[in-house]
Amino acid sequence: MTRSPFDLVIFDCDGVLVDSERICVKVDAAITADLGCSFTEAEIIERFVGSSTEVYTAAVEERLGRRLEKDWQQQYEHLYRAAFEAELTAVDGIAEALNGLTTPVCVASNGDRDGVRRNLEIVALSDHFTGRIFSADDVSTGKPAPDLFLHAARSMGVDPGRCAVIEDSAYGVQAARAAGMLAFGYCGGLTSASRLEGPGTTVFDDMRELPGLLATAPH
Repeated sequence: MTRSPFDLVIFDCDGVLVDSERICVKVDAAITADLGCSFTEAEIIERFVGSSTEVYTAAVEERLGRRLEKDWQQQYEHLYRAAFEAELTAVDGIAEALNGLTTPVCVASNGDRDGVRRNLEIVALSDHFTGRIFSADDVSTGKPAPDLFLHAARSMGVDPGRCAVIEDSAYGVQAARAAGMLAFGYCGGLTSASRLEGPGTTVFDDMRELPGLLATAPH
């Protein structure tokens, strides 16, 4: 076990705990093609990974040239569920990282709470986060706004300045910085290190290194 100087470690879910981003990109490409406003996988990675539903919807509507119904994504939820149940795995090294931490942890994801819980159960990580899952459902504005991270810290009774955030997207590290929290940007997934780098951010590519990075972080 490695002790960190933080009072709370806040994990994003997709791409940090579960290796879902690669799956979502393929499903998103199929969905936008079905809608008649195709986005390439490269565009989806650049524009949507880590974004809120609002950002995604606005981009699709702009390319489509019309508004979508409020719950337009529900008709495609079965595609995500089927793909996750067939292919979803935990991010490489995350189980070792979680087992190596003594600091309290929670999840703060732009995804919906039920989906986050389901995905954590699929990869057998849910026991680490029982009762400590926060989602975009809890706030009016998702990442890159700081609201979700601030809500998680407040709910856990921790000062934002004593929180570390583990993220894999440009939107996520932007939200962490805005919340006054130190960010640890995981670049072992789809987002390049260059898009995560910036003030108050440590970029790394191996989840097994995380406990040590947290323990030695300047704070």
